[in-house]
Amino acid sequence: MKYAYGVTSALLLGGAALSLITGLPAGAQVAQNEQASATALVPRPGAPASFADLTQQLQPAVVNIAVRQRVEIKGPQAVGPFGALLPGGGAQSKLAEGVGSGFIISADGYIVTNNHVISLDREGQADEVTVRLSDGRQFKAQIVGRDTESDLAVLKIDAPGPLPFVKFGESAKARAGDWIIAIGNPFGLGGTVTSGIISSVSRNTGTGAYDRYIQTDASINSGNSGGPMFDMNGNVIGINNWIVAPAGGNIGIGFAIPSDTARPIVERLKNGQAIERGYLGISIQPMSDEISDSLGLPHDRGELVRLVQPNQPAANAGVRVGDIVLKVNNVPVTPDRTLSAIVSDIAPGTRIPLEVLRGGKTTTLYAVVAKRPSQQELARSLTPEAKPDPFAGPQGQGEGRAEAALGLRMLTVDSDIAAQLGVPGSTRGVVIAGVNPASDAANRGLQRRDIVVSANMTEIRSVEDLDKVVSAAKSAGRPTVTLQIMRPGQQGLVYIPVRIG
Repeated sequence: MKYAYGVTSALLLGGAALSLITGLPAGAQVAQNEQASATALVPRPGAPASFADLTQQLQPAVVNIAVRQRVEIKGPQAVGPFGALLPGGGAQSKLAEGVGSGFIISADGYIVTNNHVISLDREGQADEVTVRLSDGRQFKAQIVGRDTESDLAVLKIDAPGPLPFVKFGESAKARAGDWIIAIGNPFGLGGTVTSGIISSVSRNTGTGAYDRYIQTDASINSGNSGGPMFDMNGNVIGINNWIVAPAGGNIGIGFAIPSDTARPIVERLKNGQAIERGYLGISIQPMSDEISDSLGLPHDRGELVRLVQPNQPAANAGVRVGDIVLKVNNVPVTPDRTLSAIVSDIAPGTRIPLEVLRGGKTTTLYAVVAKRPSQQELARSLTPEAKPDPFAGPQGQGEGRAEAALGLRMLTVDSDIAAQLGVPGSTRGVVIAGVNPASDAANRGLQRRDIVVSANMTEIRSVEDLDKVVSAAKSAGRPTVTLQIMRPGQQGLVYIPVRIG
């Protein structure tokens, strides 16, 4: 299971549950379970009198997972006389152990869990996986498939007879306020049942392409990762994944991967198929209320393009840094439905329309979606080259309207200044030569050597250009301007709203 300590995160491990009666053929199990649901498990207004009947049906399909994995750890290198490195230091390996949860999805022993349950170092996979059933039986498990991006994995155990199993429900039908139960292996305490309600059905936490979680107040702790979240009909509508835990334990904010997201990925993994996702080759930034206000745009609509990778689908389609993407494949881009999430669900090779806002006008571009590279390949492509920092900080010669309003000292970039900054000689904009420490610009993280290349989506080629944008914003009654910043030594651009009045 993942934890979030303040602004950091860690994974949480957990268990799962099931709904069929052990020992009966699969068809008879389903029939009996449906009959029981019709007579005894009909939701009633208010809190259920007891979850005992539902738990008794589901618990046989919940499994505890124990893993052992040899991982490499970086140790200090021994140093000898005159700074020489001695042999025997550096990376070392050790045997790591972990526990989590999972749930059986078929009578022949396929099990769903989180990838981080069976991959303790986030890269490799466990050397040994042991699954323990609710009746105490233990089996060695085979890792059938795993997907780091969605944090899902499928295991397989071979049992002498049919196993009880549970089915995926439709998370799209879940509503905030619905009752749910979770069964798992918190802190190694197997067969633990907790209950609560759905707090949010589509929580965006800013953690990646698969960033739409079901949020719950049910108690979820370390060891619950991979375990199921059940609705009152005994269907799995979520896979417990991570929690916010500033004190190291449950505080009633847990997150589960929705079943509608998990089901197609699990099916492909179960069948030995590769998981392919769409890719455009752009880096984006959400639209904050301040950025929307500074541009006179509606809130919660669109995302800003801060980086365009050359020779990738977006670049080939004509997407530019500074564009605001409003729709992808005719689907509106919103905080609940991000560009990354939409594109990831599109098959590589598909030609899609992109509706973008550029210079105050809407235009439609067409891109052919590519296959998304691995996380390692993406990280390498986005790592900026280290550049020297020869800029000694020339000071502006006067204070124009923009400088006074923003609390900055600025110079128009020419070829000589560009050379000092280590950027291409063709770069145009204004470079920040000084920042008033008491200004809003300082609070927003602007710093010397930053280059302002646009303001409110208007290209800036001189200090006078910036003066005009600030004047226009003040005349329109807008309290902020959004600056597009190039930071030498870093790849891409950032957008920073700065208060001007």
